[in-house]
Amino acid sequence: MSVLNTKVLVLNRSYFPVHITSVRRAFSLLYQGLAKAVDQQYRTFDYESWSVLSAALHEDTIGLTGRVMRVPRVILLVAYDRVPKRHVRFSRFNVFARDKNVCQYCGGKFARSELNLDHVIPRSRGGLSTWENIVCSCFSCNRIKGGRLPEEARMHLIRKPFRPEWTPFMLETFSFKRYQEWLPYLNPVDAAYWNTELLER
Repeated sequence: MSVLNTKVLVLNRSYFPVHITSVRRAFSLLYQGLAKAVDQQYRTFDYESWSVLSAALHEDTIGLTGRVMRVPRVILLVAYDRVPKRHVRFSRFNVFARDKNVCQYCGGKFARSELNLDHVIPRSRGGLSTWENIVCSCFSCNRIKGGRLPEEARMHLIRKPFRPEWTPFMLETFSFKRYQEWLPYLNPVDAAYWNTELLER
């Protein structure tokens, strides 16, 4: 993959992560004066000052005419102070993320391909497809429980299902590579906005 297509974390002017963009787009924002590059000491640089930094000891660089330029892994938007809406899509991926790929009946951790979603109160009994009624379950537990309530099947939930309050767009299991430079900004960010939203019924 070209370095220009690798990822850069975008912060609002309050240093809160709001987006992930490409190196190509990050350089465009820097050049237009809409963003500043942020180094690991939290110093900010406009395009000109960033371009004069030595890239000799840095592995991520791009070649320009007669020189190389260090790739910023974090940029700060100079005039944007909004934050993403705190809404998490009700999706299969996000239910798996909330439950950490752990069957909520037996406690086993499984690959996503070995899990399905279980209605705690079965749909045949009026159970809804909502955050508060859906859990991860392994195939074996799902077969044992069938169309019964957990107590009828003598099964107990490890944790009551709940609607998470993650910050959208980021997830520990998100498919993008994380860079060392991102970590100070991502530690307070729990996760996720990904995949197709499930219908709540």
